[in-house]
Amino acid sequence: MIKAENIKKSFGNIEVLKGINLVVPDKMIYSIVGASGAGKTTLLQILGTLSNPDSGWIEINGQKINALSGKELSKFRNSKIGFVFQFHHLLPEFTALENVCMPAFIAKTSKSKAEKQGKELLDYLGLTDRLDHKPSELSGGEKQRVAVARALINNPSVILADEPSGNLDSTNRNDLHELLFKLRDDFGQTFIIVTHDDQFAERSDKIIHIKDGVIE
Repeated sequence: MIKAENIKKSFGNIEVLKGINLVVPDKMIYSIVGASGAGKTTLLQILGTLSNPDSGWIEINGQKINALSGKELSKFRNSKIGFVFQFHHLLPEFTALENVCMPAFIAKTSKSKAEKQGKELLDYLGLTDRLDHKPSELSGGEKQRVAVARALINNPSVILADEPSGNLDSTNRNDLHELLFKLRDDFGQTFIIVTHDDQFAERSDKIIHIKDGVIE
């Protein structure tokens, strides 16, 4: 599903990634672990096409990312990649359903179809009675499940998550971890997750250790 070769990235004189090679098979959950500053989030942003590497190339679902123009890349990102962050990044003025539907609206999906898909996802995630609630009216766990539904709305091939449970209490953290494995099994997506949670990492299909900008 994902191939990355010789990915390098520097910020000023600081070399953050020093030649990353990575192959992630379809329908797998890979955890990326390492100390703070090791380059985990930088790698995730590059894999998610949110940041450009200084050198190297990436292929996602058979598509060479380096060959895409800016507009093509934005369209590819919206349709093929879902993102879940530590902080949910929901838009406060919109309801849970409206937040979930945003990527579908960007993809020019009709309002009726997007809302139908959004309601089905929120129902699947146990949030049927929260459709019309705004983020301020949701618990931390509910906000993160809305963020997961938003990541799924366009049925992407890959879900990238950066410390998705890092801001949750132990109960909601465990619930989210169980949900991610269920999503992999039910929807067949590929997950790459940056985490400091050793227990979750041990359950994933493979652990990628990054130290000083390289994979150990």
